[in-house]
Amino acid sequence: MVDPFYQLVVLFFVIFDPLASFVVFMVATRKMETRQRKITALLAVGVAASLSFLVLFFGQTLLELFNTEIPEFQIAGGIILGILGVKMVLGYSLTDVDKLKDNSGWALASIIGTPLLTGPAAITSIILSAHEYGKSITGLAVGVVLLGTAVLFYNAEHLRKILGKILIQVISTILGLITLSWGVKYILQGIGL
Repeated sequence: MVDPFYQLVVLFFVIFDPLASFVVFMVATRKMETRQRKITALLAVGVAASLSFLVLFFGQTLLELFNTEIPEFQIAGGIILGILGVKMVLGYSLTDVDKLKDNSGWALASIIGTPLLTGPAAITSIILSAHEYGKSITGLAVGVVLLGTAVLFYNAEHLRKILGKILIQVISTILGLITLSWGVKYILQGIGL
């Protein structure tokens, strides 16, 4: 049996999908100078981290505020993960890259930070994982993935040359299948199977 921490790191890596976000980031920042691109990278991950940790600490309270139970949220989250997984497997863009090209660094950082990195699927997974495994292990797993994402974005120029667009798409497709399977798992847990 795999340790829950490693399961959560894989889950959050799949859901945050830094490789798909990396492609969007590269296209959207290609006209920026290197220094501005690096600042935008750190801002984007900072936005994602801020939202992720707010959800980690206050997600359960939000559910209670809106009178929602965990099983209901599992089904809703499973549907979102399923849709995200299908889009990834079929190679659909997760955002409209052309709309991002002319935006400022701050605007790009906000759009990439959320909803691209920390979108509905990530928010759902953080709340459910914190409920099932605890806030400490969930927070650590999210932190590891976001740190890796920051390194990836910060070194985007060098990594783009190494990875290539085709390899990034292949990895994103495989991760899409994993995302889809987690969506099914959440739905089954929500209905009590």
